[in-house]
Amino acid sequence: MKSHTRVAVIGGGVVGCSVLYHLTKLGWNDVMLIERSELTSGSTWHAAGGFHTLNADTNMAALQGYTIRLYKELEEITGMSCGLHHVGGVTLASTPERMDFLKAERAKHRYMGLDTEIVTPEEIKKLSPITNVEGVLGALYDPLDGHLDPSGTTHAYAKAAKMAGAEIILRNPVLELNPQADGSWEIVTKEGTVIAEHVVNAGGLWAREVGEMAGVYMPLHPMEHQYLVTEDAPEVYELDRELPHVMDPEGESYLRQEGRGLCIGFYEQSCDAWAERGTPMDFGHELLNNNLDRIGDSLEFAFKRFPVLEKVGVKTVINGPFTFAPDGNPLVGPVPGLRNYWSACGVMAGFSQGGGVGLTLAEWMIEGEPSRDVFAMDVARFGDWITPGYTRAKVRENYQRRFSVSYPNEELPVARPHQTTPAYGVWKDQRAVFGAAYGMEAVNYFAPEGEPLEETPSFRRSNAFDAVGAECRAVREAVGINEVHNFGKYLVTGSGARAWLDVIMAGSIPKPGRLALNPMLSHKGKLIGDFTVSCLSEQEFMVTASFGMQAAHLRWFETNLPSGGSVEIENISTKRIGFQIAGPKARELLSRVAFEDVSAENFKFLDIKKTDIGTCRAFIQRVSYTGDLGYEIYVRAEEQVALYNILAEAGKDLGLKPFGMRAMMSLRLEKSFGSWAREFRPDYMPVETGMDRFTSYNKAADFIGKAAALKEKEEGASRKLCTFVVDAIDADVWGDEPIWHEGKVVGFVTSGGYAHYTQKSVANGFLPTEIALDGVEVEIEVLGVMLKARMFTETLFDPKAERMLG
Repeated sequence: MKSHTRVAVIGGGVVGCSVLYHLTKLGWNDVMLIERSELTSGSTWHAAGGFHTLNADTNMAALQGYTIRLYKELEEITGMSCGLHHVGGVTLASTPERMDFLKAERAKHRYMGLDTEIVTPEEIKKLSPITNVEGVLGALYDPLDGHLDPSGTTHAYAKAAKMAGAEIILRNPVLELNPQADGSWEIVTKEGTVIAEHVVNAGGLWAREVGEMAGVYMPLHPMEHQYLVTEDAPEVYELDRELPHVMDPEGESYLRQEGRGLCIGFYEQSCDAWAERGTPMDFGHELLNNNLDRIGDSLEFAFKRFPVLEKVGVKTVINGPFTFAPDGNPLVGPVPGLRNYWSACGVMAGFSQGGGVGLTLAEWMIEGEPSRDVFAMDVARFGDWITPGYTRAKVRENYQRRFSVSYPNEELPVARPHQTTPAYGVWKDQRAVFGAAYGMEAVNYFAPEGEPLEETPSFRRSNAFDAVGAECRAVREAVGINEVHNFGKYLVTGSGARAWLDVIMAGSIPKPGRLALNPMLSHKGKLIGDFTVSCLSEQEFMVTASFGMQAAHLRWFETNLPSGGSVEIENISTKRIGFQIAGPKARELLSRVAFEDVSAENFKFLDIKKTDIGTCRAFIQRVSYTGDLGYEIYVRAEEQVALYNILAEAGKDLGLKPFGMRAMMSLRLEKSFGSWAREFRPDYMPVETGMDRFTSYNKAADFIGKAAALKEKEEGASRKLCTFVVDAIDADVWGDEPIWHEGKVVGFVTSGGYAHYTQKSVANGFLPTEIALDGVEVEIEVLGVMLKARMFTETLFDPKAERMLG
């Protein structure tokens, strides 16, 4: 074993070997893999080996498609067989809700280049004669689905990497990880010590332990998972072709052909977590004790769906552990708070996602950023608020929901509330229906008396529709109040604060007493943040952005901080909170409680003020995401309830009403305001999204991403973010629906919904620049139905911004 290496990958499962291969594929050859036992010694060796493209996140689905297509490339490079069986896959729907889900997924695939289709019960029977289609409404068929040989595939990755110069060290447990002053890592192993510029945690079942060696908690947990292999069945081996995979969500099962018999696995409700106190270091090629009682109900249902199972015996029972993150997606990328320590773990579906994970991490390490938005699997989507108890509870919930419909408006109940603001009780007393983001509770809407305190999960308009409409009208006709804790907030101070912000942000940095909207760009000019920069003084700024991006944004800030200590950053996201008030009577309300003059002449749009509000010392910004006259009022968290009581008392006769995030997102549609992770994300650049109007291309500072942004501006964008009114009936767009023009898919929806005050169904989305003209008519596919839509350029509400600016 050599004493120095550029990258050391810890873990020899399919994911670790994929990372190793992709590092060499992208040009880094001084790389090594260290495995405690043999390749595939964790979850890989006992995996069922299935692969599929279906994923609610479009970029994750695309990476799964990449993974599946990669296997033939590996075979060609190495001359080894991956044991590929491209038999296709059928996902059954037994309810209208499941059919809506599959139709929505099929629509996404139209612009992703995935060749899937909705099939009828009769067509299902032709594809899979052993499937009982009684009660089945239809299915999604994907010809890419299939299965492979887990061991052969892993060794193919390893051989391809070694052919390109990588080193693989087996039977050599890692004992210590020690960070060095220059950012490298001392890796102490059983066979000696190696210094690595970068460390990749691909530890699989042992990823928690590899994280602990570096002083970090990796939010994942292993779950027991069982599948059965049957004896030979004539109904199987007498067919002239191999059966497709069949996913039966109602039965919590997946089934495929295994030789002359069948393989069927279950994601049962009565599931068991494994290794709650840590994975034993001597665990490896063992299996866990069988527990058929746990899958009894699922197995009984499977006998009805696949009657052939009742006629054949069980040859093998596999019960082994797999790791899951709280939301089921992998944990990938640079670990916040550590230099040159990377994560590639929590990959539950290794043979669907392993190739995409390897590619993504190699791009990130070598090129500085991935080629697409991968926040869905970024390790930074979980912050330091997450705990092992939270992780374990959410992992169990995710396992149980493996085959559940993923609704766009669904809020999952387990491990909630986890974090709350002081105002939580105030809202709860007013019948708030909460959602959660980044571990924090936030009000979605307020349920009227007699209505349930939960929203019905649906692809169509839910039971919250009327309540949200009433909240929108309260804002537009009087004044509404909404909590503003759901922003990530950072205090940037020091003699170098302004100069640093001028480099980290692409827009102008405001003068004292003013704020400015600012894109934050990657080195390739991609949008990685949508910020408000507020100048409190020449050496003190508050910058705000998406609440859920805290760990990711802090990671970026810390990576790009200047040396010398001239800039300091403090995360004050939960320390400085408060409320926004918005609507035509917002100024009157503020004037009743503020110690300073807040008249239109003295408090202009984008101004900021420090003033007392009643007994509270407050900081106020004149800006509102509702697109109305509005103000954001911030106080210390300890004063939040007092601030609410002051505002509520002063606003009684003004019609002050609380509103939640559902109303907020409806109101912003009337102004064609974009939203982070929807209209603004690392897949997009300033000109195509309209963020060029906030980009200071001519400022003296060489801001990050400037060259790429200037190139986009000079060359022009090939597509443009547009807004449409949709002829919807009972289902509005959510995002990712294809946009059709003259019989072809030409774009896709980024987000949308119902704009309650103007009573229009609205969609935002991309069109090719040459057809993105005011009034152009298109069609948007919503749940399998083609709906007429018309592009508009003048906002639906207050097109001259007289309310917002007045």
